[in-house]
Amino acid sequence: MSFNLHPRLNADTLVIGDLPLCRVLLSREAIGPWLILVPRYENLREIHHLPVEDQQQLMTESCATAQLLETHFHPDKINIGALGNLVPQLHIHHIARFTTDVAWPGPVWGNTEGVQRSNHDELALVAQLKSIFHVLPDFVPA
Repeated sequence: MSFNLHPRLNADTLVIGDLPLCRVLLSREAIGPWLILVPRYENLREIHHLPVEDQQQLMTESCATAQLLETHFHPDKINIGALGNLVPQLHIHHIARFTTDVAWPGPVWGNTEGVQRSNHDELALVAQLKSIFHVLPDFVPA
């Protein structure tokens, strides 16, 4: 599979690692954790453009990501979405939401004030997420 990450995703995220189909990214926004799964295909825009077996793998990886967020962070809600209006490359957002977050109860898009984590908090969260994802048998940390 040939794969390049869209420049905006590359600039706005940190790589946590790879699952069998998807690269796992962490948004730099200080909300959540906000994870993004990106299937490692070149020029892929829509879920239904994936082969059926990869559609199923995407669902498996998405559900595993949501379960890990729920188990380890205890959010009030997990928002999952694939918009792609600004970044056409297929990517699926998984955002642990809390009633205390800056955007609650609205969507995160346009409501987060663009605040990013400190370097210290970012490094700690990346290490924590790599440890959490390590329980998945096919996870390869970055």
